[in-house]
Amino acid sequence: MFPVIKFLWEAGADSTFGLPQYATAGAAGADIRANLPPADRASGLTLAPMARIIVATGLRVEIPPGFEMQIRPRSGLATRHGITLPNTPGTIDSDYRGPLGVALINLGAEPFVIAHGDRIAQIVIAPVLHARFEVSDTLSETGRGVGGFGSTGCL
Repeated sequence: MFPVIKFLWEAGADSTFGLPQYATAGAAGADIRANLPPADRASGLTLAPMARIIVATGLRVEIPPGFEMQIRPRSGLATRHGITLPNTPGTIDSDYRGPLGVALINLGAEPFVIAHGDRIAQIVIAPVLHARFEVSDTLSETGRGVGGFGSTGCL
């Protein structure tokens, strides 16, 4: 069974790009595009090195209860240009109904132009479990114990 994700176009959005799409049958994430305001469509948005911006997608979303939408970077933008998400993965909760924007950061050395219609991120739909939180007087013992960052030799 597939969850149904409902989208609503924002007023003034360019719907010719269509909804997010999976690029291949095995893709975990569906590509989402920049849907710039009419005044920015011809020139695009320039993202300076180390600058952050929220890029409009022209969409609002309804995610069913028990699921979240994760916004993740596109590997090609990250490796070729240093364009990634400062809060990766970003989470869109099932009760959010506002505009869907993508926070981008330019970690590259050169300014990067985001053009109208560019694939800027991918969305992954994931189940959400709510936990019960409680205070305890003890925690169970493990082989790792209190070893923190780098304790397994990874750093």
